[in-house]
Amino acid sequence: MKVALFLPSLNGGGAERVMVNLAQGLAELGLQVDLVLARAEGPLLDEVPKEVRVVDLGAKRVLYSLPGLIGYLRRERPDALLAAMEHTNLVALWAKKLSGVSTRVVVSVHNIVSQDIANAQNMRAKVIPLLVRIIYPWAYAVVAVSEGVANDLAQLTGLPRNKLQIIYNPAVTPELLVRAEESLDHPWFQPGEPPVILGAGRLTAQKDFPTLIRAFALVRRKLPARLMILSEGEERPGLEALVQELGLLQDVSLPGFVDNPYKYMKRAGVFVLSSKYEGFGLVLVEAMACGTPVVSTDCPSGPSEILQGGKFGRLVPIQDEDSLAQAILHTLMDPVSKGASSVEPYTLDYAIECYAKVLGIDK
Repeated sequence: MKVALFLPSLNGGGAERVMVNLAQGLAELGLQVDLVLARAEGPLLDEVPKEVRVVDLGAKRVLYSLPGLIGYLRRERPDALLAAMEHTNLVALWAKKLSGVSTRVVVSVHNIVSQDIANAQNMRAKVIPLLVRIIYPWAYAVVAVSEGVANDLAQLTGLPRNKLQIIYNPAVTPELLVRAEESLDHPWFQPGEPPVILGAGRLTAQKDFPTLIRAFALVRRKLPARLMILSEGEERPGLEALVQELGLLQDVSLPGFVDNPYKYMKRAGVFVLSSKYEGFGLVLVEAMACGTPVVSTDCPSGPSEILQGGKFGRLVPIQDEDSLAQAILHTLMDPVSKGASSVEPYTLDYAIECYAKVLGIDK
């Protein structure tokens, strides 16, 4: 059986990491797996398992990949195709319709669509609800990565709630646990050094790292600590300016994208998610799997589900630097149950079992 996974690129976001994990898990079932990319670029390319074939459609934008995807479907005729993210999902469904193949197409939604649209800078995003309402019914199945994502999608588009399947992201893999144990040669993580508060995620407005930086400034007034934020994005200049303005240059690091974030998570004093909204909150589960205490904004949606309303980590209001600082301080001094045993629904094995059913894979 041949299965294809369709994405814009592998530029290091949560959805991209999820699809790489799924490609690995499906290949381990003995399937032929193609990772079809609108353009084959991004730091996660190096993490694609050798058993998975990368297909580069060579398109500058996702929409321009439509002819290439039609050709791929007609030529390769995969039994099933799984797409992720709104523009990619729409192109995948159009390609299925225009190619005339029998491929089972499943689309997955990884974020709060209404929030993405509200924060979009162009008018084209405003027509997404209409396109989703018209085109998503062509899919064999629509998968949401959390209850919140499913509820938002149903309310926004009018899709029947019972037509949406929830499959949590496969954040926890055997490889993650192995990589978390790798040595970390960084002076901030040596014995006797102040605790490191860690954040990770694209440097975008959605992740609201300015609130985390301001909260860290409040934490520093109470005890010695350092802040490190992993990954890259368009908000970097503003974040660097804020760090300088607050006089935190010696205690805040923005090292960019790192090839192994888990060894940082393993050794952090606390992991913090400061987002205004999320589809799921992949990094929270990854940090929990590493045994690290976590703090998160109670944003829509995902974190409250993952942390079971605060049982496995403190939840605070969005864009509230005072509450975030207090939660970080309390966690450093009195960690909430780390919840490493609560990540079973987010393991690769569990996700593969769920996706195998929806993709029609007979294991």
